Amino acid sequence: MHWGLRAPSLRKTPQFTNTHAGQLGARRSASPLLASSLPGGILFVAVAENQPLPMTEQNRLSEHQVQAEWTERILEFIGKESGRDVPNETEFTALSLELFRFQLDFNPAYAAFCRARLNNPFRVQDWKDIPPIPTSAFKEFELSCLPARERSRVFHSSGTTAHRPSRHFHSKRSLRVYERSLLSWFGRHLLPGMAFRVDGSDSTDEHGSMRLMALVPSSQEAPHSSLVHMFENVSQSFAFASRDFLAHVDGAGDWQVDCIRAVEILEQCEQQGNPLLLLGTAFSFVHLLDHLARLDRKFELPPGSRVMETGGYKGRSRVLQKSALHELMASRFGLSESNIVSEYGMSELSSQAYDRRIMNSPSSSAPGPATLGRPEREVDLRPRPFRFPPWARVRIISPETSLEVEVGKVGLIVVHDLANTFSVAAIQTEDLAVRRSDGFELVGRAEQVEPRGCSLMLS
Repeated sequence: MHWGLRAPSLRKTPQFTNTHAGQLGARRSASPLLASSLPGGILFVAVAENQPLPMTEQNRLSEHQVQAEWTERILEFIGKESGRDVPNETEFTALSLELFRFQLDFNPAYAAFCRARLNNPFRVQDWKDIPPIPTSAFKEFELSCLPARERSRVFHSSGTTAHRPSRHFHSKRSLRVYERSLLSWFGRHLLPGMAFRVDGSDSTDEHGSMRLMALVPSSQEAPHSSLVHMFENVSQSFAFASRDFLAHVDGAGDWQVDCIRAVEILEQCEQQGNPLLLLGTAFSFVHLLDHLARLDRKFELPPGSRVMETGGYKGRSRVLQKSALHELMASRFGLSESNIVSEYGMSELSSQAYDRRIMNSPSSSAPGPATLGRPEREVDLRPRPFRFPPWARVRIISPETSLEVEVGKVGLIVVHDLANTFSVAAIQTEDLAVRRSDGFELVGRAEQVEPRGCSLMLS
């Protein structure tokens, strides 16, 4: 069975300019719907298809104003929702529909996709009815509301080099949204009690004794990796005593972990009492754990230490069940399994999901299993569902009907991410999950889908 849903043929429009309404203008000349789709009621005059207006200074200023207003609206919503336990469904729906109309106006490839799915996309009244575009479309089309001159960064999917990667374009504004989404949800799950810098402001955090170690290259070596950007943004935004990125990119493009240096940092943290935040892909941890096994080394990391792992194996190495991987981490690093968190994310999204929230702050000196000897390594068989932040929603859909499956059933993951402000908010992944009442439990990749993911970069 072929689980992946393919996008209909999308026609490229190289002459399209994001300074006016674009392809939809031929059908909706200066309609009220266009005005309502933009913050502040800004109205762009629609022109015939493939007949762009000249880029005047007035057009450019209006375009910047639209982007600036959308940036501030999404940032404000993220700020309000960050501390909520119960999401604001009414405001989410209203903002989702407005953002959908904005993306129809300024993202021509996505607009063509929606017209192929719906007679009139502008009549959508529920965010659940917004057509999600398959991640595979990011490989073929420039799914962006940003004019080319403002695209300062592009994230690629990290699949096999034999396949074309997905491309997610970003500007300074879209990265502000990406980073606020990242830091708010990461901090809540991994670093409770620690403040982070906002837009370059000084951190007032008092927990500067924690060290950070990431089993990935630097952004200089991997400029198109969203995971590397994520880890670097975390390292720069929270107060750490030191920051180490312990992988390099070899001639084949694979990530090679510096296990020798990793052992040195683990020793230093154990001896000097610095708690450690350890970040990496599942595959990178297998490399490090195998190295520690060969050395017959185990550590007792200080209280407050924690681990975040992400990604899978993609058939390129021995595969460990998550529970087995976390058991090995707990044993080798001297951690409680309650301080090990899994993350789910991808280059096509701007928000991430986590399957556990660490409750104690990094500066906590309360004794835990790691201070009482080796932690008991009981396997927790209870499901640990992933949860996205309140500015995103998840549906698990049937690949045959595109309808949401019942709780406990398996389907494709669809994410509606408002932080994808300047690309496409509604994304249909190629990943399978079990729908849970409070999130989703990841199963794996759909059949006949090429392996990809940050873990595949390590060999």
